[in-house]
Amino acid sequence: MPRPMQRVIFTCGGTAGHVNPAIALAQLALEKNPQAQVLFVGAERGLEKDLVPKAGYDFQTVHISSFHRSFKPAEIKHNLISVGNLIRAPGEARAILRAFRPDAVVGTGGYASYPLVKAAAKMRIPTAVHESNAVPGLTTQMLETYADRIMVGFESCRKHYRRPEKVVVTGTPVRGDFFSLTKPEAKRVLGVDDGRPLIVSFWGSLGASGMNRQMADFLALEAGKQPFHHIHGAGKPGFPMVRELLREKGVDLEASPALQLREYIYDMAPVMRAADLVICRAGASTISELTALGTPALVVPSPYVTNNHQEKNARALEEAGGAAVLLEPSCSGQALFQAACGILHDESRLRSMEEAMARLGIRDAAERIYQTVEAIQK
Repeated sequence: MPRPMQRVIFTCGGTAGHVNPAIALAQLALEKNPQAQVLFVGAERGLEKDLVPKAGYDFQTVHISSFHRSFKPAEIKHNLISVGNLIRAPGEARAILRAFRPDAVVGTGGYASYPLVKAAAKMRIPTAVHESNAVPGLTTQMLETYADRIMVGFESCRKHYRRPEKVVVTGTPVRGDFFSLTKPEAKRVLGVDDGRPLIVSFWGSLGASGMNRQMADFLALEAGKQPFHHIHGAGKPGFPMVRELLREKGVDLEASPALQLREYIYDMAPVMRAADLVICRAGASTISELTALGTPALVVPSPYVTNNHQEKNARALEEAGGAAVLLEPSCSGQALFQAACGILHDESRLRSMEEAMARLGIRDAAERIYQTVEAIQK
């Protein structure tokens, strides 16, 4: 019988989509065994150096950095530093492993996880890697040979690996507060329970300016009849721009109470829970939330990310029947509005998309990951 985690290292970095699943798993490990010891390892300049300590966990760093595909002098200098870090990191990783003596090492993505997982595997410490995107990123591809298990979000992900026997479908952890309310309860809390559907929209930071301009056109089309409730999170830079564009279009938001323009959606859990349709990018965290909630989506994948992984995430949802995909070059406020109307005015299609998303969703992802890591401990 597998024994509870006693000493475990989580290694991750780069984006919140890599860090948050590790934090969720660490929380579960400590709930199951309050005496467990947890250490996070990431890059010295990564997002993880802020997120992990704020969550209350010990954090150490290795010197590791990405490579840029450019021959500009500044980029060449960056890549030379990255080569040096690549040589330096394995020794740092081994030192951390010898000092902490983990029972297992779990990587949840980002180049910062590479040296720790590889070094642990070579030291015969059990290792597992979680890939939150639909297709493996470069780090996961490089670690497939070394890791004892590769944990993925959907069954359809298995085909992208050379060693499918190592692959375990676990899903990606989603915060528990996303499920604290039922959908009708969330609608009542938000005051959007008059029978009209709720659209929720937001964009990531990359390329958000252009998409916010399109969302201003979308909101202007809605303003006349207000057929839907709509909450749009424009972000701090986008909020004044969208507000000004709407003013130029003659839209008075105070006279359109069904339309909410927000700088940021701070209460994301009840808002996502109440949504009938989400218009968004296709980052890994967003995809896991949509599928766990069973919420249909109109997805415009970011074209500005490495390896085009957002479009691959979006296509996985589209192929399953849970999402419609529009590519940014052919996107407009009018196209988004027509696509949203096509979904929300077709009750049969909406229900079918909800069911498809729910089939993809795995609400107990953290538990599945925990059990997978338990099973590989020696």
